[in-house]
Amino acid sequence: MTIKVLIADDQIMVRQGFSVLLNAEPDIEVIGQAVDGADAVAKVAELGPDVVLMDIRMPELSGIEATRRITDELPDVRVLVLTTFDLDEYVYDALRAGASGFLLKDASADQLAEAVRVVAAGDALLAPGITRRLIAEFSRMDGGTRGPFRPRVGELTGRETEVLALIAQGLSNAEIAARLVVAEQTVKTHVGRILVKLGLRDRTQAAVYAYETGVVRPSGRSTP
Repeated sequence: MTIKVLIADDQIMVRQGFSVLLNAEPDIEVIGQAVDGADAVAKVAELGPDVVLMDIRMPELSGIEATRRITDELPDVRVLVLTTFDLDEYVYDALRAGASGFLLKDASADQLAEAVRVVAAGDALLAPGITRRLIAEFSRMDGGTRGPFRPRVGELTGRETEVLALIAQGLSNAEIAARLVVAEQTVKTHVGRILVKLGLRDRTQAAVYAYETGVVRPSGRSTP
């Protein structure tokens, strides 16, 4: 099954370069390019891509607002935000807006293709390290005041809260299963229930939620 990709960036060299790299992959096809956020929203509605590579800083309509509109109106479309440096406060806002992860623009061809495959499969690009550090840093700076989420944490069971904390630390289902000494399918069930109870779309939003509500401290440790 071919993954259909839309590239949204105001720099033509970036659009063309990524198009060449992705079209070289047998299972990926670039079906369109957008020059700004407004164009991206329109092209997504017109072309129906599976994944959007979204630059954050664009004229007319920012990548953040474009991401919010796309994920609100077409929740099955996955957005992978692009940035030139990892600790970018706009990336944090894009993740909160519904992006499934982010990628540095200097990523290799293999990293780019794999990132597209990951988010197209419905997972989140939440690699231990950069994404977790970014979420933790800006959650700490914000003081956890961006939304009244705390009451909803009480809807989770003790084990679900524990799984949520491990998601925020960047662990995969297999790693969580090993840590808790349970079957991987059990972890998948817990993750699904967490997302439903909290009204979240994927693991990236779950990680943001965990930091913003204090389930996990910026240090990466879970609260008692």
